[in-house]
Amino acid sequence: MTITITQILFWILSVAALFSALMVITSKNPVHSVLWLIATFFSISGHYILLSAQFLAVVNIIVYAGAIMVLFLFVIMLMNLNRETEPQKNRWIKMAGAIAGGCLLLVLVASLKNVESASTIEDVKGGDVGFIKRLGKELFSTYVVPFEISSILFLSAMVGAVVIGKKE
Repeated sequence: MTITITQILFWILSVAALFSALMVITSKNPVHSVLWLIATFFSISGHYILLSAQFLAVVNIIVYAGAIMVLFLFVIMLMNLNRETEPQKNRWIKMAGAIAGGCLLLVLVASLKNVESASTIEDVKGGDVGFIKRLGKELFSTYVVPFEISSILFLSAMVGAVVIGKKE
């Protein structure tokens, strides 16, 4: 059994993603949680690169780690969160959250129980799975109608945000 550099990188990125994701939910400071979430996005982008999905890796870094996380940081800083203004949660709400999280974990485990990974691997069609050319061909031929519908939904959401945010 030989260990390749890809396997080593996979395990390093996996440990980094799990550690930073745990730090997101255990950090007391919301700004630190956002910074750990950015680290999680970078490690997930590393996984995308290992899977030869370079476009997804770049989009993940630009859109999620760049734009959305900066937006989260601005919102957190504008809200000025501190312990005195935060309402205290009682024991029952914490217990309900733990039960809901446990139920979600059970559903995930049950759904992944019968997955056959070796028999469902798709043919890579010449090794161009993660490249932009193939993604563009699929997006604008097979999935052109859902793509256009999603663009209309985004446009209507932007118009709605402008109307809501407009001062009278």
